[in-house]
Amino acid sequence: MKRSLVLFLSSYSYFLCFGQEKTIDTVYIFDNQMNKVKLFHKVTTITPQDVEKNSTNLSELLRFQSNVYIKENGRGAVSSPSFRGTTAQQTAFVWNGISINSNFLGQGDVNNIPLFGYDQLDIKAGGGSVVYGSGAIGGSIHLNNNLDFNSGFHASLFSEAASFNTYNNFARASYSNDQLSFKFSGNHAISENDYEVKESQNYINRNGKYSNTNFNFAAAYKIAPHQQISWISELFNGNQHYPVFFDSQTRTKYETQNIRSLISWDWNNAKFNNSFKAAYTEENFQYYGNINEPKTSGGTGKNYILKNDFNYFLSPKWNINLITEFQVNKGEGYQSGIGDVSRNVGSVSGVVRYFATKDLRFEGGVKKDFVEDISSPLLFSFSGKWNALKWYTADLNVSRNFRFPSFNDLYWQPGGNINLKPETSYQFELRNQFKIADIKLSVTPYYMKIRDMITWLPSSSGYYQATNTYEVESYGLESQIEYYKKFGKHGLKANLGYSYTRSTNLELQKQLMYVPYHKFFGNIDYQYDFMRLYVQGMFNGLTYTDTNEKRNDALDPYFVMNAGLSATILKNYTVGIKVNNIFNQIYQTVAYYPMPKRNYSINLNINF
Repeated sequence: MKRSLVLFLSSYSYFLCFGQEKTIDTVYIFDNQMNKVKLFHKVTTITPQDVEKNSTNLSELLRFQSNVYIKENGRGAVSSPSFRGTTAQQTAFVWNGISINSNFLGQGDVNNIPLFGYDQLDIKAGGGSVVYGSGAIGGSIHLNNNLDFNSGFHASLFSEAASFNTYNNFARASYSNDQLSFKFSGNHAISENDYEVKESQNYINRNGKYSNTNFNFAAAYKIAPHQQISWISELFNGNQHYPVFFDSQTRTKYETQNIRSLISWDWNNAKFNNSFKAAYTEENFQYYGNINEPKTSGGTGKNYILKNDFNYFLSPKWNINLITEFQVNKGEGYQSGIGDVSRNVGSVSGVVRYFATKDLRFEGGVKKDFVEDISSPLLFSFSGKWNALKWYTADLNVSRNFRFPSFNDLYWQPGGNINLKPETSYQFELRNQFKIADIKLSVTPYYMKIRDMITWLPSSSGYYQATNTYEVESYGLESQIEYYKKFGKHGLKANLGYSYTRSTNLELQKQLMYVPYHKFFGNIDYQYDFMRLYVQGMFNGLTYTDTNEKRNDALDPYFVMNAGLSATILKNYTVGIKVNNIFNQIYQTVAYYPMPKRNYSINLNINF
């Protein structure tokens, strides 16, 4: 039998052989690009079981299970991510293949993105603008759903009670036969969040409560042996009270309501596959300068999206991929000076993949964006993967990426600047992976240079204004060790990661604020029969909170450890307990907002 190459594409797996072809029906994945991305790039996948370890919010999960640095204004409050020393605006949040960064801020508030309701979360460091568009400079976080067929009925319930009057409930149900598949889930989380940290100036998290609710519905129907129609929708409602330092201060809050809906028509066979998507996303937000009075600012953003992804196999070795997309971005602000604004955005991407042998493959892509009233650069990407030896693999990635200005950058009054240019970046990385027995070690040095950084700086008129300012140079090293071993009823899995980041404002020759030099995270899982134990730790090095590297104002290094124990009873019932911040570490991810000391939770998981 001749050598074969396995390509996972859309809802089918294609076995491309030098003598035969075979199509296997598996599952439908809404983000049909993700499995192609994984052929050339390191992607960290968080499963629903892993999510339950850090069920408080998405911020906590990313902090303990990835290299991403999370800047959180206290537990459950405003939160933003940083990949490889970049900003939150340079991180793309992608929901089932569709970007969901805010039209206004150009970023995603991590704690206003649901944690539950997805089949997997994928985390990709490095640029990805050729496939995922504006904002995918430092990295991207993917919230993915899938639907399978011929699986019958399944349901589950996760319920948790935790410190600070925190309650979290998630329910999911699904049914599928050979032609129809659907899935429904709902989650509600609420917390008084009134923790105290007396060692840090007698800090009390006053007015820190939050709540959020989200619903997900997905369905797929096979209209022909190789065609199907699918639909997925998500509704989210969030409420955050912003902490105050004294009882005499006016209490504020922020509310948001998000809608996301996507319809897809997919056509797959052995030679080509095509996915046509029509999507609608909407964000609504209101800020209350006094929780007892009407809103003081807010906005509504709407996006209408058409996207087509066409794949054609010229031969078992050559694959071409054409992606076209058109969006209408709309926004209307309240008390922000932003009127009724609209922007048309189109793009055309071409990707060619060449599979020289089973051990050597290449991918090259170009993209041109057409953004109304903004001149956008030509983007490119090149990737290569070489399984040089049984124990060594090398991945090379080079790309040019960009971010166009957000509505706030352009239109906020005062301070918006309609003459802004997009941020652009060049990136290089070389991933080296070594495999010895059951151990995998990866070491990835990288380099990135960002031009025309958009920054809000004081103007001569006395207010802050959006400006294309300095260049940023970011370089560093990411490494990860993975281990898995199963012997009898015992199972051991470990995942340890370390990153060094040097991200410099080239004008000042200083480290960017809130970019730690060092970060370490680790998760170790041990399972024996019906018992499961895990421990996880996260070390964060010295972090400057200003642009001048003032040591007195910097966040001190800290190490936080969590642990959990669970037991499965009668096959379908799992009871667990978790202890977070075991050693009572006093730490902050944002200056003046300490995170909780030791806290606890108990949970029950039922599978039907």
